[in-house]
Amino acid sequence: MQPSFTLGIEEEYQSIDPDTRGLRSLVSTELIEKGRRLLKERVKPEMHQSVVEVGTGICKDIKEATLDLKELRREMIKLARANGLLLAAAATHPFSDWRQQEIYPDERYRAIVEDLQNVARSNLIFGLHVHVGMEDREAAIQIMNAARYFVPHLLALSTNSPFWLGMETGLKSYRCKVFDKFPRTNLPGNFHSWGEFERFVNLLVKTNCIDNAKKIWWDIRPHPHFPTLEFRVFDLPMRADETLALAALVQATVAKLYKLHSNNQSFRMHRRMLIMENKWRAARYGLDGKLIDFGKEIEVPVKALIEEYLDFVDDVVDELGSREEINYIRTIMERGTGADRQLAVFREKGDLKKVVDYIVSETEAGL
Repeated sequence: MQPSFTLGIEEEYQSIDPDTRGLRSLVSTELIEKGRRLLKERVKPEMHQSVVEVGTGICKDIKEATLDLKELRREMIKLARANGLLLAAAATHPFSDWRQQEIYPDERYRAIVEDLQNVARSNLIFGLHVHVGMEDREAAIQIMNAARYFVPHLLALSTNSPFWLGMETGLKSYRCKVFDKFPRTNLPGNFHSWGEFERFVNLLVKTNCIDNAKKIWWDIRPHPHFPTLEFRVFDLPMRADETLALAALVQATVAKLYKLHSNNQSFRMHRRMLIMENKWRAARYGLDGKLIDFGKEIEVPVKALIEEYLDFVDDVVDELGSREEINYIRTIMERGTGADRQLAVFREKGDLKKVVDYIVSETEAGL
């Protein structure tokens, strides 16, 4: 049966104090309760009280996802302002300290902090997750195996966390290095079947490594409760249009890989260790770096490889109705990612508060 290729998008926002421009957690719990009354289950708390997570419904295509996501952003921005806060979309805050942020009062988060201690407390990061409907679990595992190759490309396009604790880190995505401290992160290994994946999960549960599969936090994973492949590698972009372009690219990637799979055509598999080399380069340099072309065994500028990537998925884009959103990937390459733009503002203004102001204005752009 042909997969639905539906879309679901989750974004994690920063709640900002308009006076200090730092993260503010004291009223975020109230903000989330008001958001839930207005937007139901589409608003959720995260582990730190200064994080607000929103999630679209199950969207049949990127046009529906666009309406849903932009409505969520608009409503949460209005709600934040009504509660004396600003909303910001970036993957780390430029200067706020995780040690001054409160943990959300929830048993699930208490258990994670008890298990992971400062690794969990310091995980003050903000991501984007994209779900693509893949009802055939056996096919989903094969698609996940192949899609790992594109994880560095997707990270490079989304980089938006160049600062940490008031310092310029030298990385375009410092968020993914913060998250690396968690167990069961980064790229998954290669699984030969859904059964092999299930046996892996069951072993971890049986040996008290995890109590459920949601504590597997890979860059791509089959969602334990929904019939989706979930892509989790992204920094949270500033603009909704950037998020939607990345979601469209992920959907097109899954659709193209499924097309090959259903025609008994294979996509060349590369070792996890090699793809991790490219992921490091993407985190360090973003769109300004080079990735390894493993077939040719040479370094290639990231933007050239992304053009090849766009050519690879091109034959499914019109079927999915996402040509306009996919074309925005080239706009990201021309304008620079959020990390590039944050750094440009800092070099011009020399003030991280001005960087926060810029992030807030970009969060509201295009809505």
